[in-house]
Amino acid sequence: MSSSVIDFIATEARFGARNYEPIGVVLSRGEGVWVWDTEDNRYLDCLSAYSAVSQGHCHPKILAAMVEQAHRLTLTSRAFHNDQLALFYEEIAALTGSHKVLPMNSGAEAVESAIKSVRKWGYEVKGVPDGQAEIIVCANNFHGRTLGVVGFSTDPETRGHFGPFAPGFKVIPFGNAATLAEAINPNTVAFLVEPIQGEAGVVIPPAGYFTEVRELCTANNVMLVLDEIQTGLGRTGKLLAEQHEGIEADVTLLGKALSGGFYPVSAVLSNNDVLGTLRPGQHGSTFGGNPLACAVARAAMRVLVEEGMIENAASQGARFLEGLKDIRANTIREVRGRGLMLAVELHPEAGRARRYCEALQGKGILAKDTHEHTIRIAPPLVITSDQVDWALERFAAILTQDFS
Repeated sequence: MSSSVIDFIATEARFGARNYEPIGVVLSRGEGVWVWDTEDNRYLDCLSAYSAVSQGHCHPKILAAMVEQAHRLTLTSRAFHNDQLALFYEEIAALTGSHKVLPMNSGAEAVESAIKSVRKWGYEVKGVPDGQAEIIVCANNFHGRTLGVVGFSTDPETRGHFGPFAPGFKVIPFGNAATLAEAINPNTVAFLVEPIQGEAGVVIPPAGYFTEVRELCTANNVMLVLDEIQTGLGRTGKLLAEQHEGIEADVTLLGKALSGGFYPVSAVLSNNDVLGTLRPGQHGSTFGGNPLACAVARAAMRVLVEEGMIENAASQGARFLEGLKDIRANTIREVRGRGLMLAVELHPEAGRARRYCEALQGKGILAKDTHEHTIRIAPPLVITSDQVDWALERFAAILTQDFS
């Protein structure tokens, strides 16, 4: 690394909290699937900011919408109406088939908002005794890093020394509908779950799992809350990952790609019952639903559909997945994925996945390790066949090495 790169990294280490362990590259610009570092080296982005830049870096139409709105009006708070919020509501409802929308900023805020809302619904509509509402979640979940959320995480690194935590959550294994059936009781108000567990290493449930889950939730008057913050808006080759099994959630959480990587925007989408319990003053956000966020989100949704990014995610994801499966390497334990949400899990004896990611950096690819032995691969949805093939050549070269 050059002295300037070392200086950037050293300055971060000196002044910043050490809550991340980034790959040793300092990025300065991006376009489409590509990013460049401060020394003008080019990399294929295979993380997409955890799906936040699904539409590609600095998409010109989203940028234009942001600049235009920034010249007009950026923030009013929800104390007043603005001319972008109603249009955002109308367009996201039409796209997703939702009835009610609650705009927030980050994905974690959307999760917290959903937890509050389903509890309120449980007390005021379902009739759960006050203070007894229970939400079922899955082991190895990742729904954010707020205090409320980490309280039901099963990751010791996420939970350690942050307690005490709020009660009201029951943890069950992911992908096993029988355990959900056993866990439901009269005080259960919701089942909060990711359609695919991203941070856990792109863990895909068995076929038919969500069909059974939907039936159980309906039969027991339990709200099915799907956290589609990473999987939603085309990442898996469908608009929403729930569509792979033809189900509909009662509450859907969106974020990340909702802004195309330009500005924090998230949303809780639901039927009338859940969000219909909220009254003025009971929940809100200064920045939630601000005109700049709404204008950006409207453009982000529009290009996703108009430019065929969802269909491209399906076709290029299939190409990428098959190409990864064709790599014959003793280091690989399993390759899995859906759409452009992919993972290569290494045998433990192959060494830490981070070493492979650092080697990939040397080949012009930026990917991220998770859970010690898994490499996550999630390029922008605008990736082409030629770019997939280019990436596969480099993955093959690195994965056939032994870094143990």
